[in-house]
Amino acid sequence: MTTPPLISAKDAIACFDDDNTVFLDAGFHMPNSERDAKAEFIEKRIKGAMWFDINAIALPDSDYPHTMPTAPLFQRHMQVMGLMQQSHVIIYDNCPTFPSARVWFMFRYFGFDRVQVINGGLNAWEAAGGAVTFGAAEENHSRGDFTTNDPIETDGVLSVHSMKRLVQKPTNNRRRQIIDARPEDRFYGRIAEPRGGLASGHMPGAMNIPFNNLIDPDTGMIKSKEELEVIFAELDAEKQIVTTCGSGVTACLLLLGLAVIGRKDVAIYDGSWTEWGSREDCPVSV
Repeated sequence: MTTPPLISAKDAIACFDDDNTVFLDAGFHMPNSERDAKAEFIEKRIKGAMWFDINAIALPDSDYPHTMPTAPLFQRHMQVMGLMQQSHVIIYDNCPTFPSARVWFMFRYFGFDRVQVINGGLNAWEAAGGAVTFGAAEENHSRGDFTTNDPIETDGVLSVHSMKRLVQKPTNNRRRQIIDARPEDRFYGRIAEPRGGLASGHMPGAMNIPFNNLIDPDTGMIKSKEELEVIFAELDAEKQIVTTCGSGVTACLLLLGLAVIGRKDVAIYDGSWTEWGSREDCPVSV
């Protein structure tokens, strides 16, 4: 049985004393945010949590930020962090870009199922009475036996070349529909991208579902399955889905939301707009 992608703070707290439970802080902020995710982790975190740095656990020497690592590289990082095959990984964050969804997708992509995201993140955990701690974390872990499988779908992470072939086809003749998670103003090129040197606009034929549409603004939680079904109602049930965003983070929130409603025919364009918008050979619509 597939592990549900989300876990409530209350249920996460119930797992706290289980020796197999591992909490990962997925803190990440955009370069222009003036926030420091590692400093925030040191300042306050779930007791016993480790920081999952998506910029470090990535393909080295890539031209683009936090590119998906290879399976052996991901396995090595997780073993060094002490993760075991029987671990129950619970991820959280306290960030507006919801990087916990990115980390969740990485585990799922490499064939690990016992992984969940706390709905509402650190704020929900504290509100439910979960224990937090402060100061520098101890990082003396015994090496774990965590192993990756081959990616669960060979095309679960698409390259720019695959995307270019897709975009070259008429929209009604594509086997995949492109869903862009960026805010509407960025999608339509009304404002400049936060990363310099990128074109403004979107991939021809893409649909815009801004990632924050999935979040209840009052609670900071991902909306209910019923609400998500309404948000994704315009998607073609007969076509596969590929999500994209600015750099491959908020696109994963769409993937998590799609998992909540049971869609499995999904992929991500990992380079996202950071790659597409930087290339002269990639067409742009506004």
